[in-house]
Amino acid sequence: MPAPVLSIAGFDPVSGAGISADLKTFAALGCYGLACITALTVQNSTATRRFEPVDAALLDEQLDFLLQDIAPAAIKIGMLGADATVEVVGRHLRQQRERNPALPIVVDPVILSSSGAQLATAAALERMCSELLPLATVLTPNVPEAARLSGIAVKNLHDAERAAALLRRQGPEYVVVTGGHLEQPVDVFYDGTPHLLASDRVPTSHTHGTGCTYSSAIAALLAHGATALEAATGAKQFVTAALSHAHPVGHGRGPLNHLFRLEPWGGKS
Repeated sequence: MPAPVLSIAGFDPVSGAGISADLKTFAALGCYGLACITALTVQNSTATRRFEPVDAALLDEQLDFLLQDIAPAAIKIGMLGADATVEVVGRHLRQQRERNPALPIVVDPVILSSSGAQLATAAALERMCSELLPLATVLTPNVPEAARLSGIAVKNLHDAERAAALLRRQGPEYVVVTGGHLEQPVDVFYDGTPHLLASDRVPTSHTHGTGCTYSSAIAALLAHGATALEAATGAKQFVTAALSHAHPVGHGRGPLNHLFRLEPWGGKS
């Protein structure tokens, strides 16, 4: 049976990011996707208008009932949005870690949508830092998220390395600052020593969901037994390939193509 991997994240109606992107990524990388939705969003390919958190009691019950039945091989955390949501998720993560101390947990600290909409309250961010970062096997902020969480401006690779080191002090075993916002798309993998993961920039505007896809790919590869550095390297390769096979969806920034391997034309439009 494929390894079961759980995504706890928000829902994107375009399906380029959030739960839908995670499930497609898990499937593409040979895992069985499980999902609990934390928030509904009003968005299309051009913008995100707002989000509505799922009732915390409902999310609590769903996680409890699901996890009574299935033990995930890895968990990916995406958009949480609200303070009460972070509290529920943190409690369940601690319970899962008590049952399986080696359980990989990947935290993608979603703060803003790709169109710039706020996707987390200040209280949620504060609780995320105090309760979730110490539980993270791998933390995967992009440049704006790394700057917000570390408190330093991130304008180049040196800044990204500094931010990764500061964030690792907050508890994650590994930190990956993704470099899509930098001049060259170089990711900084930090385990006490910085490792640079480089690739050429793919010439496409269809980049919606890259962060969600990257973190869920890491979770899937960890579930297969990869080391954290192997998982980050493989996830970058997967995202680069999915970007190179992206095609237009909607009138704005379209999603990358998670399932390009299944398309008989190779994912080219």
